[in-house]
Amino acid sequence: MTREATPRTVTLARESEGVYIATNAKGHELRFGRGEGLLSPVELLLAAIAGCSSIDVDKMTSRRAEPERFDVTATADYVTEDGANILENIQVLFDLAFPAGEDGDAARKRVGAALRASHERHCTVSRTVEAGVPVALVEAPAAE
Repeated sequence: MTREATPRTVTLARESEGVYIATNAKGHELRFGRGEGLLSPVELLLAAIAGCSSIDVDKMTSRRAEPERFDVTATADYVTEDGANILENIQVLFDLAFPAGEDGDAARKRVGAALRASHERHCTVSRTVEAGVPVALVEAPAAE
């Protein structure tokens, strides 16, 4: 078994109360938070899970045929228990349609295997969530 660790970093800057800008190492930005027109962190987590698997499934099926419909919906139950919040029952629904004909048939036949491959090997986001990887919240040292 080969193991390779490659660091990934996203920095966050506060724009205003409850509104943040996430920036990756390439300089791409995403504005999110609480407020009108913004995705919440929970919605971003669901989008990350759906997006990660969508990229995998799209890559594995669209080589056979371009999809006529590729709609993905991530849902979860937001549970509060004893003052602590968690998502449960996360589900990602793939609503896919491919054209009639041999190429579309080949793409349709690939969907199940693509979903399994994404879930079992390729989707870093859902695999990390399912593994229950610890998250450390650390205060930066005081600036001098």
